[in-house]
Amino acid sequence: MSTAVRDNPAGNRYEIHEGERLAGFSDYRLSGDRGIAFTHTETLPEFRGRGLAGRLVAGQLDDARRRGLAVLPFCPYVRKYIAEHADAYLGLVPAQDRARFGLPRPETA
Repeated sequence: MSTAVRDNPAGNRYEIHEGERLAGFSDYRLSGDRGIAFTHTETLPEFRGRGLAGRLVAGQLDDARRRGLAVLPFCPYVRKYIAEHADAYLGLVPAQDRARFGLPRPETA
């Protein structure tokens, strides 16, 4: 079955759908047109353990990059995902904010 990550601006969240069924979501707050703060990520119980949360986060981070948005990963899962995929996503977090999220500092990144 196919999965798709979609931005739901009315709900202030990205969603991942498996077919037409909602499988998970990630809440966010926009800061003007410059940044996005991810606050909570959740996979619905019947969809857990299938890697959908990782696909959701990758999709939303790719979209943030496409839109030129700085990322503030308040959500622990998003923060962990960025740390584990630093080569691809660490650059989305402003250098001056990395330490507050426990991410590598600019001089060590």
